[in-house]
Amino acid sequence: MNIKVISRNVGSALLVSALFMFLSILVSMANGNDSALAALSISFVLTFIVGIFPFIFVTRTSKISLKDGYMIVVLSWLLSFVFGMLPYALWGGPFSVVNAWFESVSGFTTTGATILANVENLPDSLLFWRSSTHFIGGLGVVVFLLLLIPNNSAIRFRLTNMEISSLSRNGYRVRQNKTVFIFAYVYIGICIAAFICYVLAGMTPFDAINHAMSVCATGGFSTKNESIGSFNSTTINFITIFFMYLASVHFGLIFLAVIHRSIKPLNNPVLKYYTYSIIIATVIVALRLRFSRISFSWGEAFMDGAFHVVSYASTTGFAVADNANWPLFVNVILMFMGVQCGMAGSTTGGLKADRVYVLFKAIGRQVKSAFRPAAVSEIKIGNTYLRDESIYPHILYAAMFGLFLIFSLIVCLALGVDTGNALAGTASCLGNVGPALKEIGTFGNYGMESSWVKFVFTIDMFLGRVEIYPVLAVFAMLFGDRRK
Repeated sequence: MNIKVISRNVGSALLVSALFMFLSILVSMANGNDSALAALSISFVLTFIVGIFPFIFVTRTSKISLKDGYMIVVLSWLLSFVFGMLPYALWGGPFSVVNAWFESVSGFTTTGATILANVENLPDSLLFWRSSTHFIGGLGVVVFLLLLIPNNSAIRFRLTNMEISSLSRNGYRVRQNKTVFIFAYVYIGICIAAFICYVLAGMTPFDAINHAMSVCATGGFSTKNESIGSFNSTTINFITIFFMYLASVHFGLIFLAVIHRSIKPLNNPVLKYYTYSIIIATVIVALRLRFSRISFSWGEAFMDGAFHVVSYASTTGFAVADNANWPLFVNVILMFMGVQCGMAGSTTGGLKADRVYVLFKAIGRQVKSAFRPAAVSEIKIGNTYLRDESIYPHILYAAMFGLFLIFSLIVCLALGVDTGNALAGTASCLGNVGPALKEIGTFGNYGMESSWVKFVFTIDMFLGRVEIYPVLAVFAMLFGDRRK
């Protein structure tokens, strides 16, 4: 492996975190030097020094191998977690080392799970840093890095292929060197639009920017203990539903729809499947809430149903009601939507609706083949026929996702977690949803879990956000090199 190219690119990723730490310091100073100023200042200095070090002492090189690329992707994320936990750990309070690590991983992976029982106790600067980790992680630690690398660089081409999977590039055609910029344009556009709408709806500018960074990243960190529900505003609820859905749609389709001023690019079979699944789930959840007399009116039932279905499906995790006492049937639907999540090419984590759609298509083809063995059956998505070699990786990924979920569940059970929390917590963290059921539901937190359980959940978050293939590739390289 080329240590030079790895260190310089990982250093660039750390400088992105240092930039947002500096912005958090400015927030602290604007609030009269709040209690997190020292913690953020020390964190900024350490992160900046480590990030800038390779640029001073390591010579530049354009050569990059496949191993180098995978190491850059994985190390950029892992070191962002490590340095991202420093402001929490140095500030103290409820943040032990493990809790600081959990909050950092949850932020960067846009999971939105928290150990905090009282978010509003945090100083504004630390709240801004929490939301900033969402903003960085939503677009992607490596994507920020790619925006700094010249278009004709071999490093940029290699990393683009690794960070933005082929699944994310399906459904639209643009030049390879434009993909990263398209994602950035749409992402920042959603954030700005959400900020403006929140301010017009009555949020303070500080609350608006924090929630805008969370919603565009489909993260879920809020400045309030009761999340979006604390604002008690139907307008803000509708704004949040709209932007949660928008941020979970393929950014390439949104980009084409805007520049062509046409809804034709949105005539995508995966988008249709994802949208219809949200509508059907919303109706079922609303009916169950109303007939269970949990909601006092049909309007409240459909608001709670629509908000939480979109929140789980987009893996955002915002909430307007506490699902701890909701029927198990409703919560199972929410968890399914969270595991399926949004489309590839968006900021959602988890399995992706694209893979679930392909999986259902493959099952349908197999059933037809059972009745008509001699018939030639192909899977068609839109106007494209998929070959078996194109379908296989997605089905294999879904199988690996299930295996990791089961393995993590077994580990959690062995560590003493009750079955409900173990299953829901694992599914939620692996799907980058955040809230799950009962004590770790929409208004709950993960603070009561043991240190080892929190660590297991952070591994799930990492795998759900970065995806399983790159992590396995790095492990295979490391252990393969040792055997040699």
